[in-house]
Amino acid sequence: MRIMGLDYGSKTVGVAVSDGLLLTAQGVETIGRTQENKLRRTLARIKELCEAYEVGEIVVGFPKNMNNTIGDRAEKSLEFAEMLRKRTGLPVVMWDERLTTVEANRTLMESGVRREHRKEYIDKIAAIFILQGYLDARSIKE
Repeated sequence: MRIMGLDYGSKTVGVAVSDGLLLTAQGVETIGRTQENKLRRTLARIKELCEAYEVGEIVVGFPKNMNNTIGDRAEKSLEFAEMLRKRTGLPVVMWDERLTTVEANRTLMESGVRREHRKEYIDKIAAIFILQGYLDARSIKE
């Protein structure tokens, strides 16, 4: 079994998957869409990836505000998580993702990725950070 991490955005979803030992997260792809509310193809692609990677659990980034309140983006993430539960039948965990996009952007800058190319990678890198944070917290509990 593996765990999938998702960074859900208004136009893209970054996807990462754990290794079989649930120790590390690797980026898989960024799923794009033309309109925010058009999720049928996005959900179908996520289901395909879950089957291909033998995923048993999904972690979705939960973008709380810095003061720990839940805003519009977090509400949409909760709705997306519910759609995932229904579509895949898998357990879906919400994971605090505050500052993961900032961290992903910093990592890309430090790696020398030019600004105009960062958009291609940012969501996938953010999904890696979300999933790795969850895996690390999970291993501490065990």
